[in-house]
Amino acid sequence: MLPSAALDGQLNGWLDAFGPFLFYVIVWGLVFVGTGFFVGAFVPFITGDSLLFAAGLIAASTSNINIAILVTGVGIAAFFGDQVGFVIARHYGRPYLQKRGGKKTQSAIKRTEKFYQKYGWWAVVVARYMPWARVIIPAVAGIGKMNYYKFLSSNFVGAITWGVGITLTGYYAATIPAVKSGAYAIAAFFIVGSIIAGIRTWLLDRKVKN
Repeated sequence: MLPSAALDGQLNGWLDAFGPFLFYVIVWGLVFVGTGFFVGAFVPFITGDSLLFAAGLIAASTSNINIAILVTGVGIAAFFGDQVGFVIARHYGRPYLQKRGGKKTQSAIKRTEKFYQKYGWWAVVVARYMPWARVIIPAVAGIGKMNYYKFLSSNFVGAITWGVGITLTGYYAATIPAVKSGAYAIAAFFIVGSIIAGIRTWLLDRKVKN
């Protein structure tokens, strides 16, 4: 979901009120807690694609925000957010989400579990582009005791392609007219490419098992 004018205005308000340093910290913090502490399960509109795209737009509109610093922090926050979610799930598992979510969350858990079972490694990458799956996949992977190093590598790929990719798309959408008109197509490219790769991996796995 691309950002609304309201979210764009809110981010500008943060920048004006708190200055560049705290602006970075707020954006990075929201990205981190979105998956690290499952906040994205309750407020996905402010911890997902919209936040990153809007932050990129803000960086392009002011010299106070350095895009290199912003995307580096976003990538790190996205990576460690999923790692923390994975570790929490290893220790506390499903009860953590069941106690803190309603019917919508429980339904999302079931859908995400099926998705994870089908696509495994690629599920962690592709889930970055799906608001509910983004939050729950790390927990499902932790509960399912996914190999730690496999999760580490898939989490890294997801953090870079999603966190850095979406933020840069917002930045260049504001500075390059051709990118601005094709922003939706660029985002769709990342999503479709990841899904196709995931399906291909799943089909190959089925052939090996048969």
